[in-house]
Amino acid sequence: MTVDARGAARAWVDAWTRGWPARDVDVIAARYRPDAPYRSHPFREPTTAPGYLTWAFEEQAGLTFRFGEPVVDEAARRAVVEYWAVITTHDGGEVSVAGTSVLRFDPDGLVEEHRDYWTELDGAVEPPPGFGT
Repeated sequence: MTVDARGAARAWVDAWTRGWPARDVDVIAARYRPDAPYRSHPFREPTTAPGYLTWAFEEQAGLTFRFGEPVVDEAARRAVVEYWAVITTHDGGEVSVAGTSVLRFDPDGLVEEHRDYWTELDGAVEPPPGFGT
């Protein structure tokens, strides 16, 4: 069976778009294989999607976010997706996070490997013109 990597990437974006503001670990984790390594930062050890999400959602009191259009390599079953978020912390502070998720999909369209590359800046910053295109 050959995966539709573009469709899998869009389903991943949809799951994050629904699950992130609701802090719904299950909605997002359903797009991942249970054994898929999830590396949330280049210098962190990998965990799983539920492990990372449970930890990350505890740190967030609110957020606004957007995703770019996935860039897909069908033959390699891979996609890269930009994201931009402004996260409100429990003490009322704001942090802007800009990053890229590098995803590889299994034949069923589930993420079998996730790597993030991101940076952050204190305060609310809007993405630059052309973000995500």
